[in-house]
Amino acid sequence: MTKTALVVGASGIVGSAAADLLAAQGWTVHGLARRPVERAGVKPVAADLQDAAATAEALRDIDPDAVFITTWLRQDSEAENIRVNSAMVRNLLDGLPKPTGPRHVALVTGLKHYLGPFEAYGKGSLPQTPFREEQGRLDVENFYYAQEDEVFAAAARDDFTWSVHRPHTVIGLAVGNAMNMGTTLAVYATLCRETGRPFTFPGSAAQWSGLTDMTDANQLARHLLWAAQTEAAHDQAFNVVNGDVFRWQWMWSRIADWFGIEAAPFDGTVRPLEQQMAADAGLWREIATREGLAEPDLARLASPWHTDADLGRPIEVVTDMSKSRRLGFTGYQPTDDAFFALFERLRAGRLIP
Repeated sequence: MTKTALVVGASGIVGSAAADLLAAQGWTVHGLARRPVERAGVKPVAADLQDAAATAEALRDIDPDAVFITTWLRQDSEAENIRVNSAMVRNLLDGLPKPTGPRHVALVTGLKHYLGPFEAYGKGSLPQTPFREEQGRLDVENFYYAQEDEVFAAAARDDFTWSVHRPHTVIGLAVGNAMNMGTTLAVYATLCRETGRPFTFPGSAAQWSGLTDMTDANQLARHLLWAAQTEAAHDQAFNVVNGDVFRWQWMWSRIADWFGIEAAPFDGTVRPLEQQMAADAGLWREIATREGLAEPDLARLASPWHTDADLGRPIEVVTDMSKSRRLGFTGYQPTDDAFFALFERLRAGRLIP
């Protein structure tokens, strides 16, 4: 029997990868977004999750076997992040018809579960690395915790299973995404190549020299599907990363080589991309016009603030995946290959020259 999935945030980095995988696996896929984009094998559902009544109306004829929540809306404060994003999850789960059979709900959050919200990111007393799922919540307000609590409450009420997925920085393709390091670095490298500016690592010495890991969107999609279909993974929280570790002093040169430029020496000074790219919108529009690129708006491609937050962390961040491995998830993705595959897709889609 064909299974039915609802992917929430289907136009985003994670949601689009999950929707593509589910469709390829033969699922009937409904893709919810405020402004759905056409996607092969995905039935569009237009809904603003901040509007409870409109969400319920959009979902009234959908009875999914699995729901994948991959979206959030950034606000100006953590208090607003909590209010808005918890309400979105609550409106979604309240708006779905009650399950007529087994249902699984997967929620994608991230390592801010361990690092704290943006307002206190990487500060204060943090858990020991590698981060492990059994490490408890920090003693600080965090919209990830509020989202989890909405899922837990609805699961108890409606008797569905759940899983929580905590990726590190996600590599994937989505235009207009607020957390998009891969495309941000591709745009930055293109600008450096165009102007002759040095391709300078923007972050901290701890990130340059320390070990880290990342999560490819396709790896995360495979993990989401695995958890939904694996009984032992139900009602569990999981870290999910590619499976390799690297140092940015190595990866930075790998990225530079792909774009045919030199990686600038790193002297330990933090040089945020938000500052380096602050005046580049006009230049990018000129490049886009000259090269016939699909997106001339720099702000829809690059998210320097988010890349700065990750690369500027003062601590080494490594993630443990032993819990998933013990339960049978064997997915693996070399991170440099993930970057290169993204760059090829960006070029093929005429998003970079």
